[in-house]
Amino acid sequence: MVDHGGNLDQAIRQFGGRYEDWLDLSTGINPVPYPIPNISSRAWTALPTTSEKSLLHSAVKQSWHCSGDVLSLTGAQAAIQLLPQFAEQKGLSNRKVTILGPTYNEYANSFKQQGWQFEESQIFEKLAGSTVAILVNPNNPDGKTYGEDALLDLLETVDLLIIDESFVDSMPELSLCSQSHRDNLIILRSFGKFYGLAGLRLGFVIGSAENIHIFEKLAGPWPVSGVALAIGAKAIRDHKWSEVTRNRLQKETQRLDQHFLSARCALVGGTPLFRLYSHEEALDLQIHLAKDRIWSRIFPYSENWIRLGLPGTEKDWSRLEKSLASYV
Repeated sequence: MVDHGGNLDQAIRQFGGRYEDWLDLSTGINPVPYPIPNISSRAWTALPTTSEKSLLHSAVKQSWHCSGDVLSLTGAQAAIQLLPQFAEQKGLSNRKVTILGPTYNEYANSFKQQGWQFEESQIFEKLAGSTVAILVNPNNPDGKTYGEDALLDLLETVDLLIIDESFVDSMPELSLCSQSHRDNLIILRSFGKFYGLAGLRLGFVIGSAENIHIFEKLAGPWPVSGVALAIGAKAIRDHKWSEVTRNRLQKETQRLDQHFLSARCALVGGTPLFRLYSHEEALDLQIHLAKDRIWSRIFPYSENWIRLGLPGTEKDWSRLEKSLASYV
């Protein structure tokens, strides 16, 4: 299994406790979720209709300024699983992919499972000339960002550019959805992270009409529940909630930074939904927090990096602050 955040089973095996005992900061999911609206009984009992799907897709296109078409899936992860098949359907037969890393590790895993050759590069310019190039903007876990001009220049040099915008809702100025009509561009978006409803399992592929048609065939009928369609359509049109949430997240990441800088950490980067710090003994810090039933994320490729999301309540903040104070 590929290493991920949110792996509370592992935390409990190592340090004990029950799920409800833990403060899980190992993911980048908004801890103050969108309030779930009233859902009709039909959304629970009937197969989703085309008109219900169209309502959600229209909300996405209008709110995110998409020039291309949209397909909803069970999370961005579902789209990642389909990417190798999609590339083959597009006739990209040399089966080589370049991934800008370090980043979300399911891209390499998905292509590897389908027999593709892949290369990970830490240099943006080395993506140029690739058959399939993949990057996450803003990146997970270090929060690096890439501007529109650089991305459009890169687009001119590759057969297919895949941009994961799973964390872009908190930094919407970075989105390239306005260029999603281009035939060699695919954009993935997550719903669960910014809206704090990861259990709903909702995400999107955005691309040209031809590209989305290919994904529709690969995904099959009813890839998203009626409940997800209904909640997603309402939440994405709620622009006031989104703006209030962005402002709150910005303030709370500053608060998190202050506490970790006081604990001898250095800020590496991040987004308004998670922060990445460097500490000379990251594993030791993770263990200290875990003994207080606070779960964080470390990485197999770095001895110094530790990543945390945001606490959701004042009680959670106090718990984290107390644990950090005892570490110092």
